[in-house]
Amino acid sequence: MTATLRAVFHISAFSWYAFVVNYLAAKDGEELPAGIFVYGGPWKYLTFLNLLLQMTFFGLAAVNDLQPGEKAKSALNRWKDLLFSVFAFPVGMFVVLLFWTIFAYDRELVYPATIDTFFPPWINHAMHTIVLPVVLGEVLVQPHTYPQMKHALAALLVVGLAYLSW
Repeated sequence: MTATLRAVFHISAFSWYAFVVNYLAAKDGEELPAGIFVYGGPWKYLTFLNLLLQMTFFGLAAVNDLQPGEKAKSALNRWKDLLFSVFAFPVGMFVVLLFWTIFAYDRELVYPATIDTFFPPWINHAMHTIVLPVVLGEVLVQPHTYPQMKHALAALLVVGLAYLSW
């Protein structure tokens, strides 16, 4: 894929996630349905953290695409590849697959019907569906250098345990 199309993809994905995160931030202070954001606000939800992670990754990818010179050896490119392969892809896939599996089993466990009055259906899909094609698009658009499996799993384990302890 050409560098221009790759840059357009990364900038578009970053803009989308920035829009969604901004929309969710604008909801702060509105009358909330009972039971959501009681402790920890949106920061306790892996879905929200995933949106921030995706936005950060695609922002780094866009900056990397726009920087002149040899990108393959740059530190930014190595961090971008690490962020994608260890966090953005696995966490993004986990959020989508786990959410829709539990939603199909019993919606009230993950997204009660009372939330529909607060979040319109499109924001539910923005948080839990669109992540999948965007992340899979990244796999097709950009070749990545992957870290050693043991290092990747160790980093993912540390972040997973940190989230669980929170």
